[in-house]
Amino acid sequence: MTSLPIESGRVLVVDDDAAIRTVVTQALRRRGHIVTTAASVAEMRRALAGEVPDVLVTDVVLPDANGLDVLPGVLAEHPRLPVIVLSAQNTLSTAVRATEAGAFDYLPKPFDLDALTQAVAGALLRVRRDPVAAASPADDALPLIGRSPAMQDVYRVIARVVSNDLTVLVSGESGTGKELVAQAIHDLGPRRRAPFVALNMAAIPRELIEAELFGHERGAFTGAAARVAGRFEQAAGGTLFLDEIGDMPMDAQTRLLRVLQSGEFTTVGGARPIRADVRIVAATNKDLAALVASGGFREDLFYRLNVVPILLPPLRERRQDVALLARHFLERAAEDGLPRKQVDAGGLARLEAHDWPGNVRELENLMRRLAALSRDEWIGAAEIAAMLGRAAMPAAVSDAGLESAVAARIAAIARDDPAALEDGTLYDRIIAEVERPLIAAILDRHGGNQLRAARALGINRNTLRKRLDDLAIDTGVTRPNGAPLR
Repeated sequence: MTSLPIESGRVLVVDDDAAIRTVVTQALRRRGHIVTTAASVAEMRRALAGEVPDVLVTDVVLPDANGLDVLPGVLAEHPRLPVIVLSAQNTLSTAVRATEAGAFDYLPKPFDLDALTQAVAGALLRVRRDPVAAASPADDALPLIGRSPAMQDVYRVIARVVSNDLTVLVSGESGTGKELVAQAIHDLGPRRRAPFVALNMAAIPRELIEAELFGHERGAFTGAAARVAGRFEQAAGGTLFLDEIGDMPMDAQTRLLRVLQSGEFTTVGGARPIRADVRIVAATNKDLAALVASGGFREDLFYRLNVVPILLPPLRERRQDVALLARHFLERAAEDGLPRKQVDAGGLARLEAHDWPGNVRELENLMRRLAALSRDEWIGAAEIAAMLGRAAMPAAVSDAGLESAVAARIAAIARDDPAALEDGTLYDRIIAEVERPLIAAILDRHGGNQLRAARALGINRNTLRKRLDDLAIDTGVTRPNGAPLR
């Protein structure tokens, strides 16, 4: 048996694409590895029956079997063999299944050769230091969508943490799907049969946060007529998702830190310690490190929460996922009873060109509005551009508040059309931009029923019809003779 340097090893590459086998073989040989190849599961089994390699690199879709289906059997026979899975099926399901099957690593196709060679080096180091392989439990309830490299990185981290109780801190802009990540970690892990409980720190009055988290006893404060269980108790055995953790008051931070350190808490007004049997997933759209530096967040709590960081990319950094997400949201809208719609090639290009300040949430809202209000089955670029113009305000309003949204819109007008600030039209322009998406959203909420929409807005139906005409809002409803119904 040939002796190899510690950083080199024997690698078996399994892929039915001869070009991929050649490229990978050349890259690994340049780094001193001895490489053998196989084009099918049968060839892989014959190779493993001889000299067992140090690392196995395998595709998922092979001509005679699915690589993930046979992987558990391979690892049962060769438990010390680290396996790196390659797949063009770039979904969270594939990443999780690879981890569940016992894979050391997962790389989506097309993959970077440097990433593959680094993964092989890491596998060699692992097997020579710690030959015990790990496995994860299974579940197929996967809410995240996206095949971009940025989302593949997210999937790989999720796949590695679902089987343990490490605290996870999910960071990202508003609307990127931080709660979906938390839900996926819960649904795929061993706590999935217990509750998933979410608490948004920004939505709870500061004086009530501790009672919300830990519960309170009867008489603990004015109005506490009975004992109430807090979120820690409600999530017992499951996952507690603490959203907008950067908005947590300092005194509540101190109590949360004690719980994370001791594993116990007491209710407000209580004396008996209660075991905190929960997994913590926290999320923030703020820079917690900067908050720590400015004294707005406890440094020790930050390190307790930031055990496994997951950074969700904004939608503008994964534009190749936009079409996939848009189709998904239109399909969901149809399942909810809205008309079935599709986006043509020009429309998809327009969607991909948008910067999406509201991220995935903004895209979902837009697709639902288009499903409700567009007349045609196929949605094109012009209609999307018009709807994006109408929706520019609420995308910012949802998280920043109306005042800051208006300020941002005025700044954009000053940049793109400075004369509009001096021509006497600014008031009407801003009011129209606020009113148009407001009416469209209420119509959407009431399924296009103008009478109910008018009641919700506090105006009469004739006034609503006039505003629909004045603002050129297409209701998508026609009279029997084909004329628009206003």
